[in-house]
Amino acid sequence: MKKIGIQILFILISFSPLYAQYQPNWESLDKREIPEWWSDAKFGIFIHWGLYSVPAYAPVDEVEGIYEKYAEHYYNRLLTGNKLFTDFHNNRYGENFKYADFAHKFTAENFNPADWAKLFKDAGAKYVVLTSKHHDGFCLWPSTNTPHWNSVVMGPHIDIIDTLSNALRDEEIRFGLYYSLLEWAHPLYSQSTIEKWVDTHMIPQMKELVNNYKPEIIFSDGEWDYDSKTLKSEQFLAWLYNESPVRNEVVVNDRWGKETRSKHGGYYTTEYDLVHNQKGIGDNADHPWEESRGIGTSYGYNRFEKSNHYLTSKQLIDILIDKVSSGGNFLLNVGPDATGMIPVVMQERLLDIGKWLKINGEAIYGSNPWYSNKIKKYENIAFTKNNGNLYIIIKKWKNEPIEISGIKSAGKVEMLGYGGKISSVYRNGKLTITPPTLTIDQYPSPYAWVYKINSFSE
Repeated sequence: MKKIGIQILFILISFSPLYAQYQPNWESLDKREIPEWWSDAKFGIFIHWGLYSVPAYAPVDEVEGIYEKYAEHYYNRLLTGNKLFTDFHNNRYGENFKYADFAHKFTAENFNPADWAKLFKDAGAKYVVLTSKHHDGFCLWPSTNTPHWNSVVMGPHIDIIDTLSNALRDEEIRFGLYYSLLEWAHPLYSQSTIEKWVDTHMIPQMKELVNNYKPEIIFSDGEWDYDSKTLKSEQFLAWLYNESPVRNEVVVNDRWGKETRSKHGGYYTTEYDLVHNQKGIGDNADHPWEESRGIGTSYGYNRFEKSNHYLTSKQLIDILIDKVSSGGNFLLNVGPDATGMIPVVMQERLLDIGKWLKINGEAIYGSNPWYSNKIKKYENIAFTKNNGNLYIIIKKWKNEPIEISGIKSAGKVEMLGYGGKISSVYRNGKLTITPPTLTIDQYPSPYAWVYKINSFSE
């Protein structure tokens, strides 16, 4: 009986908050390492889809700045009286048409989760992050905390999270959820009732998402009004890391309070290369980080974007190369329309990225940056290393020899996707590669080319 009692006591102690692996404070939480699967994945797809996909409007040429062009901020622009948005809304829908009326037009009639999953698989994406709820509060699942304002009761009458997560997992793609910590028009989201908001709405809703759908990524957002103590983010993350059904695999970002970006949480985030209004990731590039952006000027679908607003496949592949060779991941957004169709131009861009990754993926997936104090800054060349090999990624074709210093030894040199011989000479710490003379049908890709140096040491 004594032995059984000791065992029970040990179990109780193990699950006591006092003995939990992670305590509800940043000092403890920040010690948790990012799960390896995310660091190896490198490329993911972001999906912004909701009621804002119905009006699908934001000015693109009339305004300056990144955030002013976000179509997913349509509701807030109406609430704050932005003239461009209110004029568009009143002219198109009438002054008596409320934002909530868009729910009946958010039909998702052409939504085919299996087709989406196949597209993302063909794009080479290893994970997908869906907006479970944006700042307008409309939920893409039947939330018990939002029993009427959701996609099962209104609009498409579908549990979008459930159907898409199953389709993605069938394709062996990791699934994550974006969640907004704020709601522009919720009566509890105010200074006087923020504690009630957190305790009775925000945290219960996040736990519901985790328990019901088991996301492997939580991309929180909308953290800028309150600090993480007020939002009780540390308590939530301690539960997530210690007790939740995804505690071993889940990855989170850094948007948990107005003081936390690039300081606390999991991976750090940039958005169109910004951290709030500051440029770049700066001195935090040695910490796991991720850049997200749309193919055009917006995350949510904007039907007023023209071809010149979209990045080309070449530009997107160059961004992927730049982010990965600098130690980051790349989360590229698509914005489906209200019927559930992903615009063809977005599909084409994704498929082009996938074709490039099919040839050159070993230089991206599971790789690490290669830095050397002996090498200079090379224009239009990036470096990664993986499994004892060095990868030299050429973003602009070079006919002249390429000289790389800072290598102690180098084995065979080859070009990924090209079966011919690559001429190279290694001497006194310098590798010289002579590019092959290729006909147009011999180029492995029209976008970027990768030399693989086998068995290199630095």
